[in-house]
Amino acid sequence: MRISDFKYDLPDRLIAQYPSQRREESRLMVVDRSSQTMEHRKFADLARLVSPTDLLVLNNTRVFPARLYAHREGKREKLEVLLLHKVRDGVWEALIRPGRKAQPGTRLIFQPDEFEGEVLESSSSAVRKLRFEHGGDFWTWVERLGHTPLPPYINRSPMPEDRQRYQTVFARVSGSVAAPTAGLHFTGELLKQVPHCEITLHIGYGTFKPVKTDLIQNHRMDGEHYEIGEEAAGRIEGHSRSGGRLIAVGTSTTRALEHVFIKHQRVVPDHGRTDLFIYPGFDFRVLGGLITNFHLPGSTLLLLVSAFAGEDLIKTCYREAIQRNYRFYSYGDTMLIL
Repeated sequence: MRISDFKYDLPDRLIAQYPSQRREESRLMVVDRSSQTMEHRKFADLARLVSPTDLLVLNNTRVFPARLYAHREGKREKLEVLLLHKVRDGVWEALIRPGRKAQPGTRLIFQPDEFEGEVLESSSSAVRKLRFEHGGDFWTWVERLGHTPLPPYINRSPMPEDRQRYQTVFARVSGSVAAPTAGLHFTGELLKQVPHCEITLHIGYGTFKPVKTDLIQNHRMDGEHYEIGEEAAGRIEGHSRSGGRLIAVGTSTTRALEHVFIKHQRVVPDHGRTDLFIYPGFDFRVLGGLITNFHLPGSTLLLLVSAFAGEDLIKTCYREAIQRNYRFYSYGDTMLIL
């Protein structure tokens, strides 16, 4: 199976640069796998589209303001520093641009004498290990100096309202550099109308990592941390025994659930890292439904959705979405696949 089979042409005008005026007013394509049909609704209709016997599983990760700007000691030009994940106390992996200006031993000044860093290691990419030195609490500095890490296809600078809109209303556990975008359409009021529980998977920058191998199966996913607590595992297991339908809100939720099932043969309380790569041919053991946005051509996210709904059906849905001027990607519209 080749990655070229999952490419498509998308007009730039359909790449959403801003969120919908109201979260629940985004468009919703409802896709029925058994009948191979679709209908067009609003996300606000969700409570009427799912059954009381269904259970939605949400990813409650919180996006932190991971994009920082610094200058080298004795220099003035800015470097962009995107925090990726914590290696150990005080040390992070970070994507630094331009990377050639961040060699080992380079000191980076975020706030003079108060929040600084030193590059420890380099790599063939722009990823560096960076040791921070600071007075006071690290996270207080990140919240103060950091910017919302909007995806690279949003061609504008972050605005103050992005801190709230590029975040789900149920975000609780800080750790992601990208939002679980399928959850962006929910409001607190809508959540009250649907049965749901929460798990955590911290989304890394690898969610934007392109598939560079011609053969899909040769691609390797970056590992991401997940946690499924006792309450969520109990509800999911009870729901499974009752024969109800489990609907994952987002591809990140899907990967965590399916990873834990593969590991334990059922969904149990668990935590760790997953690099599960789901592409067509995958045997889903947990999911009965999926809520997901419209994804980039040739992306691992599109591969997962194609695995769940079928490659031909998803191609038909995407053609329909383009013809009907659906909005694509993180701030765009969404699908409910049943």
